[in-house]
Amino acid sequence: MQKYIALLAGAALMASCKSSLAPIKADAITPTVVTQPTPHDTDDPCIWINPADASKSLVIGTDKDTEGGLYVYDLAGKIVGKSETLKRPNNVDLAYGLTIGGKKYDVVITTERERNMIRIFSIPDMKPLDNGGIPVFEGEAEQGPMGVAIYTRPQDKAIFAVVGRKSGPTGSYLWQYKISDSGNGYAAATVVRKFGSFSGKKEIEAIAVDNELGFIYYCDETVGIKKYIADPDAKNDNELVLFGTQGFVSDHEGIAIYKSSPKTGYILVSNQQANTFMVFPREGANGNTNNHPLLAEIPTSTIECDGADATSINLGGNFRNGMLVAMSNGMTFHYYDWNIIQKLIDAGYGLKK
Repeated sequence: MQKYIALLAGAALMASCKSSLAPIKADAITPTVVTQPTPHDTDDPCIWINPADASKSLVIGTDKDTEGGLYVYDLAGKIVGKSETLKRPNNVDLAYGLTIGGKKYDVVITTERERNMIRIFSIPDMKPLDNGGIPVFEGEAEQGPMGVAIYTRPQDKAIFAVVGRKSGPTGSYLWQYKISDSGNGYAAATVVRKFGSFSGKKEIEAIAVDNELGFIYYCDETVGIKKYIADPDAKNDNELVLFGTQGFVSDHEGIAIYKSSPKTGYILVSNQQANTFMVFPREGANGNTNNHPLLAEIPTSTIECDGADATSINLGGNFRNGMLVAMSNGMTFHYYDWNIIQKLIDAGYGLKK
């Protein structure tokens, strides 16, 4: 087992881990790649799979600042592109095949928190497709969009953005928008659903959607992970389950879904103040799709990770079974070889025996 465990990522990471931040564990796995830093403050990534050549896939991450933006990285961690300047872009997710003006685009959607908008850009050229932005939470006293995740409905490829906010009511904390062609050459968004309970204890930021299984997951920070039906046409706004209520030091943060097959895999959630990822079965357990017991706790070299994404696609090179991408304090993102993570999951690493 020890050959799959690395010590700290080195003196640079140790220097960046200030005393006020959670310390990296001695058995933390090291990232295969650490990206070039952004100017301000990284927060959340997503992974775009290049349909022509997966080895040329990209990571898009937010630089969360008033003078921030979306940064584009290659698989070596080099910055290869950037959006226009955005006013505190918080979280980001993507979708494939949004039709506008008869043309299909792969797109990233991010929340622009200081303007109370979502923004939509084409991938990989990062051209805006939203006519300057689309307002969200209109008419609400509490706006400040933070989290966003995209649901692409399998049967008709309709695209929906699930948006959360910095603060909100105990119910209807999340709003779901259908993303479509406005008819004037830009994307439009229409509210189709308001749902999601909130404990009131801290906030809801991390959101993830499992397209194939049709579920939305979000973190009610310091409480647990909540699960809902993703399809707004199902007319089911009931919370299916609350899990991950034990073992977190404080905040439940970034959520990544690793898909081993169309219906199996893992849900990874950042245990922010422990610098670990808690791993749960995507498909459930013991014949119950809403039973998500803890499978492993993976110590990483990320410092207080906010956001994460994962893929099982063969990206070539060091990532033949995919990778986990995680934000780290220090204005970077870390790429982790999935093979290392899988071995730790198989061993039930971090669980009390």
